[in-house]
Amino acid sequence: MKAPQLADVDLGLSLSRREYEERLEAAQLRLLFLQRHLHEHKRRAILAFEGWDAAGKGGAIRRISEKLDPRGMRVHAIGAPEARELGHHYLHRFWDRMPGPSRIAVFDRSWYGRVLVERVEGLCTPAEWKRAFQEIREFERMLVDDGVPVLKFFLHISKREQLRRFQEREEDAFKRWKITPEDWRNRKKWRAYRTATDEMLERTHTREAPWHVIAGENKRHARIAVLETTLRQLGRALDVDTRKLPEGWHT
Repeated sequence: MKAPQLADVDLGLSLSRREYEERLEAAQLRLLFLQRHLHEHKRRAILAFEGWDAAGKGGAIRRISEKLDPRGMRVHAIGAPEARELGHHYLHRFWDRMPGPSRIAVFDRSWYGRVLVERVEGLCTPAEWKRAFQEIREFERMLVDDGVPVLKFFLHISKREQLRRFQEREEDAFKRWKITPEDWRNRKKWRAYRTATDEMLERTHTREAPWHVIAGENKRHARIAVLETTLRQLGRALDVDTRKLPEGWHT
């Protein structure tokens, strides 16, 4: 199964505001219907998001969650492990966050930190991050075999666009909290992160849990691409055709 690569992503894809708003409403309604089906059948689902800093993960996650029943989903913003978590295998803290019946878990950053930030920043040994590829494949296969769909997204933007967004955040008082000195330090290691990302995609793109690399240069395109991919993949996993909404589910 051929894995996606960053070099193959068309960053020129975009959507007009009008088309975005039309497709957004339709996709969010269908996703709400899908959530209701998942709830009634006591199914579970996982969405994991990775991507460059400022690539739009938060915006995409917000468009997924804003019209859903908040009781049936939880967003996990993953940062550095706490002291107590360092005493366990790195996957332990993710097992603790797995969704229960009728729930969707969304991960803003995920277990892939082991082969991305921890690898690049030297927070684990080469032996540890190399071993992690197999551990992650087995982890995801266990989830899928247990009936839990695992959807994985990587939001891709250019280095130039990232710089523009960083500068915009620094100049906007309402967005300044989004930018930290760590973001600027990570940017200096762009090439190392790109190498790590391509290897991650190559070695963890599986039939059970494939990667979806999303062009994020245009935020409207990225958000719709994430929503519509979620509908297709989750609908297929749950055997639900979200293109045919029943009576009462139309705006």
